[in-house]
Amino acid sequence: MLASVVGAAGVLAWRVREGRTAVTARKILIPPMGMATGFCMFLVPAFRIPWEWAACAFAIGATALAYPLLRTSRLVRDGQVVMMQRSNAFFVVVVALAVIRILARSYIDRFLDLDQTGALFFVLAFGMIVRWRTRMYFEYRQIAGETA
Repeated sequence: MLASVVGAAGVLAWRVREGRTAVTARKILIPPMGMATGFCMFLVPAFRIPWEWAACAFAIGATALAYPLLRTSRLVRDGQVVMMQRSNAFFVVVVALAVIRILARSYIDRFLDLDQTGALFFVLAFGMIVRWRTRMYFEYRQIAGETA
């Protein structure tokens, strides 16, 4: 649990720093592409989970957990650059999502071993990030295309 709290604090610090720089297509697309390399964990049998579980985790991440991120962040033009504009609730949402994941993980740990729990939550987080970043990318293209 300590690692999860430290990880959440790191994400918050990174988001604050990232929010002060211009958004580019590359900055939107690279994180999920980099995160996708985590699927290599499924080459190790201990991490494998049933396809149905993975689909359910991805769907929960892409719908329920991505929704608050979608509602509390948007892109805006600031002069010649595109910037991320977060509502005041954005960081509350990030903390709440971290708490939900920690509580759910402690519950699911009772039924699955540590490797499978990690794999399941990786897929859940990937679903959340892919949906959020995909929406951001299309919003970026729309805003950036206004000057083209």
